[in-house]
Amino acid sequence: MTIGLLLTLAALAVVDSTSFGTLGIPIYLLLSSERSQVSRFLIYLATVAIFYFLVGVALMLGLSTLMENFGELLQSRTAYWVQLALGVGLFALSFRFDPKRRQKLGKPERRFEPRLGGPRVMVLLGLTAGLLEVATMVPYLAAIGIMTTSNLSAAQWLPLLAAYVAIMIMPPLVLLGLRTVARGWLEPKLERLRAWMSKHSASAVSWALGIVGFLLARDAAAYLFFL
Repeated sequence: MTIGLLLTLAALAVVDSTSFGTLGIPIYLLLSSERSQVSRFLIYLATVAIFYFLVGVALMLGLSTLMENFGELLQSRTAYWVQLALGVGLFALSFRFDPKRRQKLGKPERRFEPRLGGPRVMVLLGLTAGLLEVATMVPYLAAIGIMTTSNLSAAQWLPLLAAYVAIMIMPPLVLLGLRTVARGWLEPKLERLRAWMSKHSASAVSWALGIVGFLLARDAAAYLFFL
């Protein structure tokens, strides 16, 4: 386990923490009419965190089995060329989510307004957000792949996975703490942030794809051209 690995995982977790499910919806919850009920906010975050962690464990176990059977193949130059192509492809794909490009194509903006409710609704909302983001959790999948190819033991990747998820949900928890001590100062800023995230959600996806593509391409290029 190297410092480079830890910094890469931390960077991917920070990217994941800015998704609509991990930051956008919590901001909606903070700005909802029942501001005194912090419990549903925490229930939602706990649901998202547990969902991501369990998906990560399942993927790590599945990929670990794959590595045992095809480890040499997956760490071959051919595999790294595939990873490099994937990284470059994701980086190129990020430009297709550019809002300006969508506007040129005459396509309308897409905005998502989550529906709020009691504890059961919050759990359902958290699971729904997680399931919807499974197909787009590119940073998380990249982190899983990097941990798997690093040949980490379960004693190493389990705490790393837990730390990754903790970093993901840290920003909304920080906002909750700030709101508790400085509500009047923070809420107008949260409202502006909510409106901005709703308007620029496509741009956020574009940035996420671009960053993950760069990290995957960099990792593959380092092996192919500098080792």
